[in-house]
Amino acid sequence: MQVRSPAVAGFFYPSDPAELEAAVRGHLEAASARAAPSGAASAPKALIAPHAGYVYSGPVAGSVYARLAGVRTQIERVVLLGPSHRVPLRGLAASAADAFVTPLGEVPVDREAVERVLQLPQVELLEAAHEAEHSLEVQLPFLQRALARFALVPLAVGDATPEEVDEVLEALWGGPETLIVVSSDLSHYFDYETARKLDARTTRAIEALDPAGLGPESACGRVPARGLLLAARRHRLSVETVDLRNSGDTAGPRDQVVGYGGYVFA
Repeated sequence: MQVRSPAVAGFFYPSDPAELEAAVRGHLEAASARAAPSGAASAPKALIAPHAGYVYSGPVAGSVYARLAGVRTQIERVVLLGPSHRVPLRGLAASAADAFVTPLGEVPVDREAVERVLQLPQVELLEAAHEAEHSLEVQLPFLQRALARFALVPLAVGDATPEEVDEVLEALWGGPETLIVVSSDLSHYFDYETARKLDARTTRAIEALDPAGLGPESACGRVPARGLLLAARRHRLSVETVDLRNSGDTAGPRDQVVGYGGYVFA
């Protein structure tokens, strides 16, 4: 069996299983205590969650993943898309791995789903895009504790049009058993007040399902996010912003911050 081993354990999040378990559960429980979902909200179909080190973005990620409590046993497959930070690529890169591993255990890959999207011209097998990529990996411990059991469709995203990403999402859309997660931070390395303004603008574009509203300063995961916004518009989903902060709010100085937003589509 081919596995993708952790690349950023001990750097972006704890490598010790007990410490990681405590960190993830702490963020989930703190988010649940801060604000429970109001009313009879629809089951989440898609999420946008941040992917920085847990000390910085963990509280915002917890706010997003806490919203899965009501569908913990219902979701069986997670389509996970994140930007390729280290390897330039055209289109989207799938992995040949049978499982992605974290300190909390193995996550099986849905090989049938991967093979299905490999039939699309914009998707290729490219292991190099996954080997050191953190944008997908940091989501997995949260998913492992927010959900009961699930299979993974991991896709690193490079240079692609919103329509190309949308086509992949449509091929994998499924029903209530399938969750789509886009991994993205927001603005990078502006001062605190500038970042707040930029991230508020990005949030308005996401809430309006407006792919054109996401520009180079908006989000590192703007390419998969734009595709999700197209798909959400076609499927008539609504968006809720569940958290919007930056590293100046969580664990860092305010002269250069990174923005983090949590969004739930239902």
